[in-house]
Amino acid sequence: MKSAHSRLAVLFSLASILATMSHAEYPPTEKKPVTDEYHGVKVIDDYRWLEDAGTPAVNAWTDAQNHFTRAYLDALPDRAGIQDQLTAWFAKDSPSYGWLTARPNRIFALKFQPPKQQRLLVVLASVNDTATEKVVLDPNALEPKGHVAMDWYVPSPDGKLVAVSLSENGSEDGTLHIYDTETGQALPDRIAHVQYPTAGGSAAWATDSKSIYYTRFPREGEKPEVDLDFYQQIYVHHLGTPDTADTYSLGREFPRIAEIELGTSRSGRWLLASVANGDGGEFAHYVRDLRGGDAARWRQVTHFEDGIKQVEIGCDDGTLYLRSVKDAPRGKVLRLPLNDTAKLKDVKEATVVVPESEAVIESITPTASWLYVSDLVGGPSRLRRFDLEGKDVRELPIPPNSGAGNLVPLEDRPEDNRVLFRETSYVAPDAWYLYTPSEHSLQKTALARTSPVDFSDIEVVREFATSKDGTKVPVNILRRKGTPLDGNNPTLLTAYGGYGISLRPEFNFTDRIWFDRGGIMAIANIRGGGEYGEAWHFGGNLTHKQNCFDDFAACAQYLIDHGYTNPSRLATEGGSNGGLLMGAFLTQHPELARAVVSHVGICDMLRVELDPNGAFNVTEFGTIKDPEQFKALYAYSPYHHVIDRTKYPAAFFLAGATDGRVNPANSRKMTARLQAATSSGRPILLRLSGNSGHGMGTALSERIAQEADVFAFLFDQLGVKK
Repeated sequence: MKSAHSRLAVLFSLASILATMSHAEYPPTEKKPVTDEYHGVKVIDDYRWLEDAGTPAVNAWTDAQNHFTRAYLDALPDRAGIQDQLTAWFAKDSPSYGWLTARPNRIFALKFQPPKQQRLLVVLASVNDTATEKVVLDPNALEPKGHVAMDWYVPSPDGKLVAVSLSENGSEDGTLHIYDTETGQALPDRIAHVQYPTAGGSAAWATDSKSIYYTRFPREGEKPEVDLDFYQQIYVHHLGTPDTADTYSLGREFPRIAEIELGTSRSGRWLLASVANGDGGEFAHYVRDLRGGDAARWRQVTHFEDGIKQVEIGCDDGTLYLRSVKDAPRGKVLRLPLNDTAKLKDVKEATVVVPESEAVIESITPTASWLYVSDLVGGPSRLRRFDLEGKDVRELPIPPNSGAGNLVPLEDRPEDNRVLFRETSYVAPDAWYLYTPSEHSLQKTALARTSPVDFSDIEVVREFATSKDGTKVPVNILRRKGTPLDGNNPTLLTAYGGYGISLRPEFNFTDRIWFDRGGIMAIANIRGGGEYGEAWHFGGNLTHKQNCFDDFAACAQYLIDHGYTNPSRLATEGGSNGGLLMGAFLTQHPELARAVVSHVGICDMLRVELDPNGAFNVTEFGTIKDPEQFKALYAYSPYHHVIDRTKYPAAFFLAGATDGRVNPANSRKMTARLQAATSSGRPILLRLSGNSGHGMGTALSERIAQEADVFAFLFDQLGVKK
């Protein structure tokens, strides 16, 4: 423990830093203006050179920024204690299970078991007895620092083998490996570049478990270098043969930005390929009868313009179930025959089995006798069960105001109708439940989590802010019971607002640190997400993206106007597309918050589509090549709306050097621009990690360090004491 004298010395030193903060304290950043012209508009970029990752100049600048940030954060008297507290909690945290997959008489799962750095792949004989668990693959044994992670896995139909994509340092650049489930031994088969952040990756086994279909990106020489992370296609690999002998199956006619996901029917007869046209929400679907072997041909079921979001194959192998938003923005379920004839029926001939309702249909899961429908009602979830004709509807008895999803049909016997699903809450750890339709009963399984901390004193209220155009926007507010609404509470507001992704209730025990210091947390369900269906998504994408930022600002203003907080005690936080939201909020409303945290955020909307993954975002954000879309992009691009001598909030940008989804140059350039422009005297910090990417696959120790830095930064800026 530090002596009182040394503690006072640290505090005095910190006070001196804060009192004298000016541009001179930041590492110097040279301006090298570059001018571009878009549709007659000239745009000057002073920091284009910071896009040149790996050059000596950029490396030196990044090192200097990291050193500056480290010195600032490490001087905060509470920083080390926060990391110690988080580490202690994680050490007491119960194991958590995710990404469950059923095979006959067994369940595969990814298990997170602190203090291990990465998730394990395990198999269980019963979800009600964790003693039956067996480790198939432990990436921590492959690399003890946690720099090797699983991107995804797929068990063979009999469960005896499992295909795993492994990548390093959070890069998500995955190589396919095959493991024996019983022994955990790796087979000699290796296939490189089956997964990359641009289009992801996937695999599906043939019925005999002797060959596997997988997604593959072009190899050197097959496409120009600029296209090696595009043009994803499907190949088939026969175990025991070199990958050079693998044969092409499908995808040469797909768009450059195609994203393919593979799956099979329960029997293994049918192979299904879901093809996304980038990230904007358009899908096409193809099926192939695997009984025909390599000679069988693919047949297209749906096209991008059909509005089909999801296709599932019925257990009878003769029916397709389709989740459609065509003329039903909140979703409906269709049924279409699947047969041996060469020509499938057109989607227009499909029968409606579940019509559109007030809820958003998020997913569908058929079993032998039932069709399960997962709904979203503005944020909280609902689960319904129908017979295969869309009749005999019953609602599953899940807790109110909770999240529910990730339905997994069991496969212990052909007629099995039981499903597992994950239930989540803001104030309780998530749990996996088993639903038995014959008894209409729920059973909490042994895969339920416990928490190292208690949230029984935390309550959740759901309010609605009014956006600029009059739209009502939900905001979920977490606070300790009895918190006075005196306008002086430290408050953290977050949102996402993109790609039709919905923010459902989730539990995070590390938030206890915030609540213990009187903090309030708020999660806004802004447009761009999917909480109210396609209209909600389309109301916040492409040329309507500004609605996202208006919604978020309205939620911030609501918290201020209703006594939750005030601008000097309000902070905001978001990541990726939510990091773009942070940049737009920061530049459009610098007066509304004291501090902003952006994780792996997008900042320069005029350059983002030039990055590999940025091209996939064009269907969500738009393109500078289109005059109207350029106008919208330029109107809100955070990097281009930083104004000199403006009193900006404190800002903390976190990014990963191996991020293949959002170029870390966005955070570098935004940091440089804000450091040069702000007149508030509040810190503008950059933390660029060398062994992490967009967040997936980040080692536990690095996650804890990042979270400790963020909490310390926010407590310092909002004046939060122990």
